[in-house]
Amino acid sequence: MNKRINLIFLILLILLLPINVSANEKVYVIPIKGDINGVTYSIAVDGIREAEKEGANAIVFEIDTYGGFINSAEKIKNSIIRTSIPTISYVNNKAESAGVLISIASEKLAMNKTATIGSARTIPDDEKVMSLWLSILRDTAQYRGRDDQIIAAMADSDIELDNIVSKGKLLNLTAREADEHGLSDYTVDSLDDLMTKIGFENPEIVNPEISAKNRFASILTNPILNTVLLIIGFVGAVVELFIPGFGVAGVFSILGFGLFFAGNIISGNAEWMSLLLFILGGVLIFVEVLIPGFGLPGISGIVLTLLGLLLAMKDISQGLLSLSIAIIIAAIVGFFIIKKGFESPLIKRVILSTNLDTEDFKPDKNRNVEMLGKKGISVTILRPSGTIEVEGMRYDAITEGDFIPQGVDVEIFRVVGTKIFVRRI
Repeated sequence: MNKRINLIFLILLILLLPINVSANEKVYVIPIKGDINGVTYSIAVDGIREAEKEGANAIVFEIDTYGGFINSAEKIKNSIIRTSIPTISYVNNKAESAGVLISIASEKLAMNKTATIGSARTIPDDEKVMSLWLSILRDTAQYRGRDDQIIAAMADSDIELDNIVSKGKLLNLTAREADEHGLSDYTVDSLDDLMTKIGFENPEIVNPEISAKNRFASILTNPILNTVLLIIGFVGAVVELFIPGFGVAGVFSILGFGLFFAGNIISGNAEWMSLLLFILGGVLIFVEVLIPGFGLPGISGIVLTLLGLLLAMKDISQGLLSLSIAIIIAAIVGFFIIKKGFESPLIKRVILSTNLDTEDFKPDKNRNVEMLGKKGISVTILRPSGTIEVEGMRYDAITEGDFIPQGVDVEIFRVVGTKIFVRRI
């Protein structure tokens, strides 16, 4: 009987013990670094889902960013607010622009002693965009019980706060200032220091693994690599123009432009429309190559191609700079090929190098004189140059600036050397 009572007492004692007595707290640390874009959102959401699945005790968002896309920052903010796990934003270095929204979205805000937060003006800063952005910032600050006027002053230079910021300047706070004005909850030396201050003595720190797709996209969206990919694309296209057939240069061109669009579309910098514009522009340029002269397809193709590339980049000014660098380098390469490329063994294989300066190859400047007054038909469009057919033979011909459609009767009215001038009958 006594043994049975002892056994029941032991079971009750075990049941009454704290459940987590032998388990360490598990804290997930999710990075919010670099440009805030679609990749950042994907990394944040994947990390939150994993933390929820694994039953984490807290999530720390380690922030070091100059900002990025408002829509991506807002989606990250919504994901932070929706999770039931306690959240802490830890500004490890800087939280500028869109980074401010993510910082105030968590339940607690911690700042490294050397960190700063603020300067959240939008680009462009027109009234419509600013009004929307300010409403999002103020709503989030109010939801988390923070001073919405301090947060709004980080985005709107018209806001003046006594002893904090004067009118005409954007608010940017150091860690000490953020603590003095009640914006931050903790000022810490390191992540370990933060863990101690939030009550975790020896937590298990989990850094969720970033997917290969997100790693790939984050690398490709680097501004320097974006420029390099554009250079490869343009230079490859220029080289391909001088070499018959489809070769290595064409492959590199497609690869360069393909990786450029892949990275920017995956990251959320670009929409599919930018790629469609680029492809349509390329098709029009190809059509122009097949048709003699330079007309609407060629001009439209160049405009659409450049527009597609420009729209695929996050920042218009950075996009213009990258495009300019790539086009200039491609132009230099094209000039070098034209001037020096004929000495290259590779070019010599595809260029006619036979000496035509002998008597046998000298052209007869008067060989077309007898064709004066003859009539024929335009085989191609003449604008002003093209091809005509006279008595079953085809000849290159020129108009005096007039546009002559294909399949129209023409007359040879002048012959100058080897040049044949025609007009519409």
